[in-house]
Amino acid sequence: MVVSHRDQVSKVPMSMAGAEGVFKKILISPEEGWEGYVMRLFEIEEGGHTPRHQHPWPHINFVADGRGILYLDGEEHELRAGCFAYVPAGKEHQFYSTANGHLSLICIVTARRGKIRMELLPTGFKLYLGQLSAL
Repeated sequence: MVVSHRDQVSKVPMSMAGAEGVFKKILISPEEGWEGYVMRLFEIEEGGHTPRHQHPWPHINFVADGRGILYLDGEEHELRAGCFAYVPAGKEHQFYSTANGHLSLICIVTARRGKIRMELLPTGFKLYLGQLSAL
């Protein structure tokens, strides 16, 4: 069990090619007891962005603070606090903050970067993914 605050977690700059002004915090992982998944917080400075990329695993995102844009599979989507997204495996994507501030977002991925194992997710996330697949 873990109860903490994002301010108590060290941030690490993203060193991936194409990333600018992006920092990552590992909030919860198998190390804290969440078998199979990792919850990360990405903090993107004003004008910063993740690289435009794709990979063979999906992820779930929730915007905690700020405003920005999600480029996903050829389309741009405005983001603000409270927005969420499911980025399917293999889809090209990029997050970037707007010129007027930062963007902080939760990103949940599998620890082994493969298919999401529904049986390991909390009930609320199962319902959330079910709603997304119905869209």
